[in-house]
Amino acid sequence: MAQRGFSLIELLVVIAIIVIIVSIAIPALQNAQLNMRETAVIKEVQTIAQAETQYASQFGKYAATLAELGPSAAGASGPQAAFLIPRSLAKGEKDGYIFMLAAAESGYQVHANPKTFGSTGRRTFYLDQNGIVHQNWGREPASDNSPEIE
Repeated sequence: MAQRGFSLIELLVVIAIIVIIVSIAIPALQNAQLNMRETAVIKEVQTIAQAETQYASQFGKYAATLAELGPSAAGASGPQAAFLIPRSLAKGEKDGYIFMLAAAESGYQVHANPKTFGSTGRRTFYLDQNGIVHQNWGREPASDNSPEIE
């Protein structure tokens, strides 16, 4: 009478193959997730730049904070809350990044840095009134001297 089923060795070989495949797939999946998150952050930085242009055309100066570009808690639009970016971005934290907007002599500066470097992002981003997004592949915040994103 022939026995049916798998031997313990056959089961262990199948499990080992599955473990190898998963160990190869997980880093690739994490890398793809970081690329997707960083692409979203670049778009958010560009959204802030567009909002700054609109704000300057409406109020004659650039906004100095993200809150000035965002919606008002009271519902009225004005220089303190222009309704140009979503509330989630106006709070300064989105997509695992911390966004900062500051007034500068000639305009403004936007910085986007990972909340947890290596986990929520591998790059830092910078943009000013020139509209060019710069990146830095490291912990140091990007600046206007950092390489441009092409």
